[in-house]
Amino acid sequence: MPKAKESTPRNTTAKTSSSTKGMSTVGKVMHEYKLGTLKSGKGGTGGKVKSRKQAVAIGLSEARKAGAKIPHKGEKSS
Repeated sequence: MPKAKESTPRNTTAKTSSSTKGMSTVGKVMHEYKLGTLKSGKGGTGGKVKSRKQAVAIGLSEARKAGAKIPHKGEKSS
């Protein structure tokens, strides 16, 4: 008779959710990216953003500067 597999808990640490202020900021930045007007660097000196990942990173950075509570990558809640 085959043995029953023991169930192991998947990820027991819950991730913290982003604030609505942060999500709206990222949404605005992604809209700029889709329109092709999002620039990187101070004053847009870095040129046009071509990567979705870079656009999301810029949005999260701007939201953090504005005071939104957004966890950093790899940060776990305790």
